[in-house]
Amino acid sequence: LLTIWLKKEYILKWYHDTDDWLHEISERKDRFSWIHHFIVMDGKTPIGFCQYYDCYDGNNMEDWYSVTQRGDTFSIDYLIGDEAYLSKGYGKAVVKLLTDIIQYKEHAKRIIVQPEKENHSSNHVLMSNGYAYDEQKEYYYKLLN
Repeated sequence: LLTIWLKKEYILKWYHDTDDWLHEISERKDRFSWIHHFIVMDGKTPIGFCQYYDCYDGNNMEDWYSVTQRGDTFSIDYLIGDEAYLSKGYGKAVVKLLTDIIQYKEHAKRIIVQPEKENHSSNHVLMSNGYAYDEQKEYYYKLLN
């Protein structure tokens, strides 16, 4: 199902390296066990995908941040794979849920996210969940209590 979603034009536009995403997921019990993957459900209907991870563990894979301490800074990724659920608030709900999980389960200090500037839907979802944009670092962030 995720393979189908990642190959949809409106998703492929933002998730460029489909094979990399699928490789990470296939290795989720080994090499990428530090990434928490979820299928988003509406009742019994799978509608999307999301994940979160401690940025400390992802330091070697990303070039847009540098984190020196485990447990402080997390990041998220999310998509709505079923077109019938687009533009209906599900993305906003997914980001809120991920934010809450990271805040209350992981006790993180902040979440950072770097969608592309042209991804207006994702940027809007983040802002509607209280994320702010850091112009200098070019990513969204939310400080947690």
